[in-house]
Amino acid sequence: MRTAAAVLAALALAAPWPLDAATSSIFQVNATVSSGCLVVGGGSNYGTLNFGTWSALSTSTASAALPGNGVTLQCTPGVTLNMKVDGGQNSGASRNLKAGSSLVAYQLFRDAAYSQSLGIGQTVTVAYSNSTNISLPIYGRLSLPGNVPAGSYSDVLQVELSW
Repeated sequence: MRTAAAVLAALALAAPWPLDAATSSIFQVNATVSSGCLVVGGGSNYGTLNFGTWSALSTSTASAALPGNGVTLQCTPGVTLNMKVDGGQNSGASRNLKAGSSLVAYQLFRDAAYSQSLGIGQTVTVAYSNSTNISLPIYGRLSLPGNVPAGSYSDVLQVELSW
């Protein structure tokens, strides 16, 4: 036999409770933007540091700059961009251009005045004013010894970027 209290309790459970009639609510939206850099145009080939054509008997000093029109970088504003250049395929105590078994030493710099050397494997900060148009500041200089065999002298360097 059911008691009145048990019946009322059963009815209370079966009867719908009044629902909250809220017509609006909130939710959050989040995003995280990570700092970084992007290589634009040219992929992994930054161009050619071309010292030009010289006589095998020349004792001149030749200078060259890595062209800024091949590859540019874009970085998140405020990012510290660093670069490091290895010794190349013909390095020893210095970087060398090579034709056959003959070598001609050259140096790299990170400024157009050729006053800031870019040593083998040295990490340097790349200064920039426009974060959407950054060129690598690489300049080269060589002193021709005047007694090298004629030939097409070359080297291949690897640049490592970090931020």
